[in-house]
Amino acid sequence: MFWPMFAVCAGFLGLAVLGVFAVQVFLEARRLGAQVADSAGRIGKAAEELERAAVNAARAAEHP
Repeated sequence: MFWPMFAVCAGFLGLAVLGVFAVQVFLEARRLGAQVADSAGRIGKAAEELERAAVNAARAAEHP
């Protein structure tokens, strides 16, 4: 009777450990998603600034 109970306990502990790792992966994936969204916003702002600077440079080059 010892071995079946040991197997049940080991299985339960294994599932608990997998559950903890699953939660950690989920939280890290959410954090990574937030960082990617933030980076995309920064890249968009930088692209707009670059476009404005290019327009200003083109205007300055037209009128020497």
